[in-house]
Amino acid sequence: KLRFSVKFYLVALFFVIFDLEVVFVYPWAVLFKDLGLFGFIEMSIFLFILAIGLLYVWRRGALEWD
Repeated sequence: KLRFSVKFYLVALFFVIFDLEVVFVYPWAVLFKDLGLFGFIEMSIFLFILAIGLLYVWRRGALEWD
């Protein structure tokens, strides 16, 4: 029986979570000109929140592969 470390599952979970942001960023990029300044500010806030989450996970050492 093969056992995986909990770190493996955490890294996989974080990958899925941050990979899902592409689902939201792609349509925004396609309609960037039509959305105007409001769309830009809205997506900037969204990406800022994701960046804060990524920095938090990184600083906590959850992405370290030992």
